[in-house]
Amino acid sequence: MNEDKTTAIPQKHQKKANECCLRESLTVQYNSIKVRSVYNPYFCTMKKYLFYLLLFLIPVINNAGSGELHLVKEANRDIYSVLNLSAFGLSKQVFQLAMKGHNKLKEAGQLENPSILTIVDFSQSSKNKRMYVIDFTKQTLLFNTLVAHGKNTGDEFAHYFSNKAGTLKSSLGFYLTKNQALGSEVGLSLIIQGLEKGFNDNAVNREIIMHGADYATEDFVRKNGRLGRSFGCPSLPPDMIKPVFQTIEKGSCLFIYYPDNNYLLHSSLLN
Repeated sequence: MNEDKTTAIPQKHQKKANECCLRESLTVQYNSIKVRSVYNPYFCTMKKYLFYLLLFLIPVINNAGSGELHLVKEANRDIYSVLNLSAFGLSKQVFQLAMKGHNKLKEAGQLENPSILTIVDFSQSSKNKRMYVIDFTKQTLLFNTLVAHGKNTGDEFAHYFSNKAGTLKSSLGFYLTKNQALGSEVGLSLIIQGLEKGFNDNAVNREIIMHGADYATEDFVRKNGRLGRSFGCPSLPPDMIKPVFQTIEKGSCLFIYYPDNNYLLHSSLLN
């Protein structure tokens, strides 16, 4: 039977080993205390800063979308200046009236194509390019062209307006563009629906449409000193009807303006 043998450590060596272990233990404890006293407050401070930083960033992130929306609204509000519409002959007053009615129709959900607004300013000479097609999304004046008024509305300048059939007069107010149509007499045309009772709501029955006409051209102006006149329709140069119709058809707003006191005081969309 084998006997286990244990080697005895001399007493002096054992004492040194104990002293060495004690020093290592104290060093570890000291380092541990040093880490706790030096580094822990640092990490606590960093956590505090990170916490406050997150509190600051949360509302900024949440408001990012609303800030962009605010910028878009500001851009639309100042689009008259951005597009320099005054240089094209459109007054700010007429533009603001058009915007007022357009926004009411948009808020009421009546516009399928609210990014497009067409303004016809019959206060200007028929020799002027007095029709404006504006794209709010692209912030662009897409078209600025000639447009004729009705035969009994006036000669070079428009003065008289009616909602009655057979008058051969133009009708004022806000319209909703509908679909294109092909007629036997005028060819390609755009149906427009009058939205203001007593002013233009008889437009469809009167067959008031937008169409092209040879008398609505610059060549006609050069020969006659003014545009020709329609039976009450807003008529355009023949080469403009396709691009204009494709842009404004199917649910955009058309505003035909003249400073008629009766209309301005009683328009349902301006008051």
